[in-house]
Amino acid sequence: MNKGKLYLIPSPLGDNDPAEVIPGPVLGLLQGFRTFVVEETRTARRYLSRAGMKGRISELEFHELNEHTAPEQTESYLKLFENGNDVALISEAGLPAVADPGARLVALAHRHGIEVVPCVGPSSLMLALMASGMNGQSFAFCGYLPAKPDERKQRLKAIEKIASGTGQSQIFIETPYRNDAMLKDILEVCMPGTKLCIAADITLPDASIRTMTVAEWRKEGTVIGKRPCVFIIGR
Repeated sequence: MNKGKLYLIPSPLGDNDPAEVIPGPVLGLLQGFRTFVVEETRTARRYLSRAGMKGRISELEFHELNEHTAPEQTESYLKLFENGNDVALISEAGLPAVADPGARLVALAHRHGIEVVPCVGPSSLMLALMASGMNGQSFAFCGYLPAKPDERKQRLKAIEKIASGTGQSQIFIETPYRNDAMLKDILEVCMPGTKLCIAADITLPDASIRTMTVAEWRKEGTVIGKRPCVFIIGR
């Protein structure tokens, strides 16, 4: 069977102009796709409209892949690649398949010998690490920490211990509406000398990236609010 390729197409980290953060060649490549697998169709349509496809949205084919997608539904997407048809995977923000359910489609592609083509674009994780001043030689992405406060505090203590003992930067994220609860717990359980970077709204006009000790953050009385945010703990 002549199989198409799976292209991993990055998207902006916010509502800014795609041309500000997506390379021109990737935006040009985007114009050639008809079939898209996306985390949320409405968001994808808005992105593609801003990316220069406004008059063609009705001609495009969208298939959703998110936390609610059943495994058998994901498997059914294999047919999208028939007859040499290329498919574009788009996440809600940033790079597809990184802390993103789209990873399941990438795994499916590999199992069936479909070529996977990653495209260049913004990664909030790497941008935050670059700007944090923390260890970029050894780091770990911890994903989302537990939502329950007691479990979250235990996990924070565990990753702080790793950061303190090894010097390895510990990167994690949170759902925006829990940002301030996360910060409260960090300031409650972590040692005063532990370094904390809070990187919010990266690449957007109101971006804020600051690294201070836990003791210094406690004095600040910072409120993050419901903004896309990356946290990094280090020494």
